[in-house]
Amino acid sequence: MKTILVTGFDPFGGDTVNPAWEAVRTLAEHKHADYRIVARLLPTVFDKSIRLLKQYMEEIDPDVILCVGQAGGRATFSVERIAVNVNDARIPDNEGKQPIDTPVVEDGPTGYWTTLPIKAIISRLKEKGIPASISHTAGTFVCNHVFYGLMHEIAVAKPGVKGGFIHIPYLPEQAAQHPGQPSMALDTIVNGLVVTIETALATSADLVEVGGNIS
Repeated sequence: MKTILVTGFDPFGGDTVNPAWEAVRTLAEHKHADYRIVARLLPTVFDKSIRLLKQYMEEIDPDVILCVGQAGGRATFSVERIAVNVNDARIPDNEGKQPIDTPVVEDGPTGYWTTLPIKAIISRLKEKGIPASISHTAGTFVCNHVFYGLMHEIAVAKPGVKGGFIHIPYLPEQAAQHPGQPSMALDTIVNGLVVTIETALATSADLVEVGGNIS
Protein backbone atom coordinates (compact mmCIF):
# COMPACT_ATOMS: atom_id res chain seq x y z
CA MET A 1 0.00 0.00 0.00
CA LYS A 2 1.26 3.46 -0.91
CA THR A 3 1.77 6.02 1.84
CA ILE A 4 0.98 9.70 1.39
CA LEU A 5 2.40 12.34 3.74
CA VAL A 6 0.36 15.54 3.74
CA THR A 7 1.33 18.55 5.83
CA GLY A 8 -0.44 21.76 6.81
CA PHE A 9 0.59 24.84 8.79
CA ASP A 10 -0.67 26.39 12.00
CA PRO A 11 -2.38 29.83 11.83
CA PHE A 12 -0.21 32.89 11.23
CA GLY A 13 -0.39 36.60 10.50
CA GLY A 14 -3.21 37.24 12.96
CA ASP A 15 -5.59 34.55 11.69
CA THR A 16 -7.03 32.09 14.19
CA VAL A 17 -7.40 29.27 11.67
CA ASN A 18 -5.27 27.97 8.82
CA PRO A 19 -7.25 26.26 6.04
CA ALA A 20 -4.23 24.13 5.19
CA TRP A 21 -4.28 22.31 8.50
CA GLU A 22 -8.08 22.13 8.61
CA ALA A 23 -8.07 20.49 5.17
CA VAL A 24 -5.16 18.15 5.89
CA ARG A 25 -6.52 16.79 9.13
CA THR A 26 -9.93 16.28 7.50
CA LEU A 27 -8.23 14.56 4.56
CA ALA A 28 -6.58 12.09 6.95
CA GLU A 29 -10.03 10.62 7.61
CA HIS A 30 -10.25 9.60 3.91
CA LYS A 31 -9.85 5.81 3.53
CA HIS A 32 -8.79 4.04 0.34
CA ALA A 33 -7.76 0.49 -0.40
CA ASP A 34 -4.67 1.48 -2.38
CA TYR A 35 -3.09 4.12 -0.14
CA ARG A 36 -3.05 5.55 3.36
CA ILE A 37 -2.81 9.22 4.29
CA VAL A 38 -0.69 10.51 7.16
CA ALA A 39 -1.33 14.12 8.20
CA ARG A 40 1.25 16.19 10.06
CA LEU A 41 1.25 19.77 11.34
CA LEU A 42 4.15 22.11 10.55
CA PRO A 43 4.85 25.35 12.43
CA THR A 44 4.84 28.57 10.42
CA VAL A 45 8.45 29.04 11.43
CA PHE A 46 11.59 29.21 9.34
CA ASP A 47 14.08 26.31 9.75
CA LYS A 48 12.04 24.47 12.40
CA SER A 49 9.41 23.62 9.76
CA ILE A 50 12.01 21.97 7.51
CA ARG A 51 13.58 20.06 10.39
CA LEU A 52 10.20 18.63 11.32
CA LEU A 53 9.36 17.83 7.70
CA LYS A 54 12.62 15.86 7.35
CA GLN A 55 11.80 14.01 10.57
CA TYR A 56 8.36 13.08 9.27
CA MET A 57 9.84 11.91 5.97
CA GLU A 58 12.25 9.61 7.78
CA GLU A 59 9.61 8.24 10.14
CA ILE A 60 6.90 7.67 7.52
CA ASP A 61 8.93 6.92 4.36
CA PRO A 62 6.14 8.17 2.06
CA ASP A 63 5.69 7.58 -1.66
CA VAL A 64 4.06 10.98 -2.23
CA ILE A 65 4.43 14.18 -0.18
CA LEU A 66 2.04 17.12 -0.42
CA CYS A 67 2.72 20.25 1.58
CA VAL A 68 -0.28 22.55 1.77
CA GLY A 69 -0.39 26.24 2.65
CA GLN A 70 -2.75 29.19 2.82
CA ALA A 71 -2.61 31.83 0.09
CA GLY A 72 -5.07 34.54 1.08
CA GLY A 73 -6.19 36.45 -2.00
CA ARG A 74 -5.98 33.52 -4.40
CA ALA A 75 -9.23 32.20 -5.81
CA THR A 76 -8.09 28.78 -7.05
CA PHE A 77 -6.60 25.53 -5.84
CA SER A 78 -3.02 26.39 -6.87
CA VAL A 79 -0.46 23.71 -7.71
CA GLU A 80 3.04 25.16 -7.41
CA ARG A 81 5.54 24.55 -10.19
CA ILE A 82 8.84 25.77 -8.69
CA ALA A 83 10.50 26.44 -5.33
CA VAL A 84 13.24 29.08 -5.13
CA ASN A 85 16.23 29.24 -2.81
CA VAL A 86 15.41 32.48 -1.01
CA ASN A 87 13.82 33.64 2.22
CA ASP A 88 12.44 37.18 2.05
CA ALA A 89 9.84 37.50 4.78
CA ARG A 90 7.38 40.41 4.53
CA ILE A 91 6.19 39.65 8.08
CA PRO A 92 7.78 37.78 11.02
CA ASP A 93 7.08 34.07 11.38
CA ASN A 94 5.33 32.65 14.44
CA GLU A 95 8.54 32.87 16.49
CA GLY A 96 9.33 36.43 15.43
CA LYS A 97 12.02 35.57 12.87
CA GLN A 98 12.06 37.60 9.65
CA PRO A 99 14.92 36.50 7.36
CA ILE A 100 15.50 38.78 4.38
CA ASP A 101 17.48 37.78 1.29
CA THR A 102 18.91 34.60 2.80
CA PRO A 103 19.09 31.16 1.16
CA VAL A 104 16.87 28.32 2.27
CA VAL A 105 19.82 25.96 1.74
CA GLU A 106 23.32 27.42 1.67
CA ASP A 107 24.96 26.68 -1.71
CA GLY A 108 21.77 24.95 -2.92
CA PRO A 109 20.60 25.36 -6.52
CA THR A 110 18.55 28.42 -7.43
CA GLY A 111 15.36 26.40 -7.70
CA TYR A 112 13.70 23.01 -7.82
CA TRP A 113 10.80 21.86 -9.99
CA THR A 114 7.99 19.97 -8.34
CA THR A 115 7.95 16.25 -9.09
CA LEU A 116 4.14 16.15 -9.20
CA PRO A 117 2.42 15.75 -12.59
CA ILE A 118 1.00 19.25 -12.29
CA LYS A 119 -0.78 19.53 -15.64
CA ALA A 120 -2.49 16.17 -15.25
CA ILE A 121 -3.57 17.26 -11.78
CA ILE A 122 -4.98 20.58 -13.00
CA SER A 123 -6.81 18.85 -15.84
CA ARG A 124 -8.41 16.36 -13.48
CA LEU A 125 -9.34 19.03 -10.94
CA LYS A 126 -11.14 21.04 -13.60
CA GLU A 127 -12.96 17.92 -14.79
CA LYS A 128 -14.23 17.59 -11.23
CA GLY A 129 -15.43 21.20 -11.21
CA ILE A 130 -12.75 22.48 -8.84
CA PRO A 131 -11.26 25.90 -9.75
CA ALA A 132 -7.55 25.18 -10.23
CA SER A 133 -4.42 26.67 -11.75
CA ILE A 134 -0.67 26.22 -11.97
CA SER A 135 1.21 28.77 -9.90
CA HIS A 136 4.71 29.92 -10.78
CA THR A 137 5.55 31.43 -7.40
CA ALA A 138 5.11 30.01 -3.94
CA GLY A 139 6.11 33.37 -2.45
CA THR A 140 9.17 33.93 -0.27
CA PHE A 141 7.71 33.18 3.18
CA VAL A 142 7.52 29.86 5.05
CA CYS A 143 5.49 28.13 2.31
CA ASN A 144 8.26 28.49 -0.28
CA HIS A 145 10.81 27.76 2.45
CA VAL A 146 9.18 24.38 3.16
CA PHE A 147 8.60 23.67 -0.54
CA TYR A 148 12.29 24.23 -1.31
CA GLY A 149 13.34 22.19 1.73
CA LEU A 150 11.06 19.35 0.60
CA MET A 151 12.39 19.27 -2.93
CA HIS A 152 16.00 19.54 -1.75
CA GLU A 153 15.50 16.57 0.57
CA ILE A 154 13.89 14.56 -2.24
CA ALA A 155 16.77 15.41 -4.59
CA VAL A 156 19.42 14.51 -2.03
CA ALA A 157 17.92 11.58 -0.13
CA LYS A 158 14.58 10.45 -1.61
CA PRO A 159 14.90 10.15 -5.39
CA GLY A 160 11.77 8.79 -6.99
CA VAL A 161 9.42 10.30 -4.42
CA LYS A 162 6.73 12.55 -5.85
CA GLY A 163 6.46 15.79 -3.95
CA GLY A 164 5.17 19.31 -4.24
CA PHE A 165 3.26 22.19 -2.75
CA ILE A 166 -0.40 23.22 -2.94
CA HIS A 167 -1.66 26.71 -2.09
CA ILE A 168 -5.31 27.08 -1.16
CA PRO A 169 -7.61 30.10 -0.66
CA TYR A 170 -9.14 31.34 2.56
CA LEU A 171 -12.05 29.43 4.05
CA PRO A 172 -15.39 31.30 3.85
CA GLU A 173 -15.25 32.20 7.54
CA GLN A 174 -11.83 33.79 7.01
CA ALA A 175 -12.98 35.68 3.94
CA ALA A 176 -15.76 37.16 6.06
CA GLN A 177 -13.00 38.86 8.05
CA HIS A 178 -11.13 39.93 4.89
CA PRO A 179 -13.73 41.81 2.80
CA GLY A 180 -13.42 41.32 -0.93
CA GLN A 181 -11.14 38.28 -0.70
CA PRO A 182 -12.08 35.00 -2.41
CA SER A 183 -12.63 31.77 -0.52
CA MET A 184 -13.11 28.05 -1.06
CA ALA A 185 -15.23 25.62 0.94
CA LEU A 186 -13.37 23.09 3.08
CA ASP A 187 -15.07 20.14 1.33
CA THR A 188 -13.92 21.45 -2.05
CA ILE A 189 -10.34 21.78 -0.83
CA VAL A 190 -10.35 18.27 0.62
CA ASN A 191 -11.80 16.85 -2.60
CA GLY A 192 -9.07 18.69 -4.51
CA LEU A 193 -6.40 17.06 -2.38
CA VAL A 194 -7.90 13.62 -2.98
CA VAL A 195 -7.88 14.27 -6.75
CA THR A 196 -4.27 15.46 -6.48
CA ILE A 197 -3.14 12.34 -4.64
CA GLU A 198 -4.94 9.91 -6.92
CA THR A 199 -3.70 11.65 -10.06
CA ALA A 200 -0.12 11.69 -8.74
CA LEU A 201 -0.30 7.95 -8.03
CA ALA A 202 -1.85 7.10 -11.40
CA THR A 203 0.30 9.32 -13.65
CA SER A 204 3.73 8.24 -14.87
CA ALA A 205 4.21 11.01 -17.45
CA ASP A 206 2.65 14.46 -17.19
CA LEU A 207 0.43 15.96 -19.87
CA VAL A 208 1.94 18.37 -22.37
CA GLU A 209 -0.54 21.21 -22.68
CA VAL A 210 -0.76 24.91 -22.01
CA GLY A 211 -0.42 25.76 -18.36
CA GLY A 212 1.51 29.01 -18.38
CA ASN A 213 0.48 32.63 -18.34
CA ILE A 214 1.51 35.89 -19.97
CA SER A 215 2.08 37.98 -16.84
